[in-house]
Amino acid sequence: MPMNQTKGKSLEQVAEEGGRYPVEAFEFVKHGLNHTVRQVHGEARAKSEGACHVSGQQLSWGLRNYAVMRYGFLARTVLGHWGICRTSDFGRIVFAMVESKLLQKTDQDDLGDFDSVFDFDTAFHAPVRPESTATAVFSL
Repeated sequence: MPMNQTKGKSLEQVAEEGGRYPVEAFEFVKHGLNHTVRQVHGEARAKSEGACHVSGQQLSWGLRNYAVMRYGFLARTVLGHWGICRTSDFGRIVFAMVESKLLQKTDQDDLGDFDSVFDFDTAFHAPVRPESTATAVFSL
């Protein structure tokens, strides 16, 4: 799910139109996507967008780790405040951004890729620590 270079709607517009998640949730996913791409592919400056693709499962784990890194033991509380309570919420945000031309997807990407990637109770149970990239990004 690489960031699209063409100008689409703003995150504020996407959040307002969707009405389900606040703009902070969209900003979190945007920054978490960049974090995940760097974790999976390294620095992406010289790579094409296709070479920097991450799957829904990879992104879900990457967003979990980004939340823990950023908010520590409050990660689940912060995400819950934004209405993000399961990995399918990550998918809804991502696909709203895809529909608004802020992100791109491949033909193989599907909203269902984000369903039940992990359980929030387990993934954010104290003590929470970011998983290693190899474990977190490719775990089911």
